[in-house]
Amino acid sequence: MLSKEDERLLSMLRANARTSISDLARMLNLSRSTVQTRIDRLEQTGVIKGYVVEYGQKFVSTLVSAHVSIKVKQKLTTKTNVELKQIPQISELYAISGEYDLIAVVQAQSTEQLSHLLDDIGNLDGVERTTSAVVLETKFKR
Repeated sequence: MLSKEDERLLSMLRANARTSISDLARMLNLSRSTVQTRIDRLEQTGVIKGYVVEYGQKFVSTLVSAHVSIKVKQKLTTKTNVELKQIPQISELYAISGEYDLIAVVQAQSTEQLSHLLDDIGNLDGVERTTSAVVLETKFKR
């Protein structure tokens, strides 16, 4: 179970993972060594998996996003998932119920790049068919 200090520390790291240990310690009113020990423990116990780059709004607003529904040959599901994971423009992949087996969230720098990306996905061994929905506008994101 996380302490209140751990929860506050995680909240601060989610807001800016590059905040220095000294600044975190100051904001939490704890010593630097205590904060470092807490971070180490949170990493070792798997609460913190890693640190990622968050794109700036200016860059994100130039990307073309799409949700790609993918029907996969059942015997090739694992192979297809591994190949999809190798495509850097796929940010998320979900297994779903219904007519399609997967939904991939893709981001491209242009509609032309998106078109090539969709062709690449459709041509993967194990992919039977795809359907794409281009995101026109994000109403909100949490």
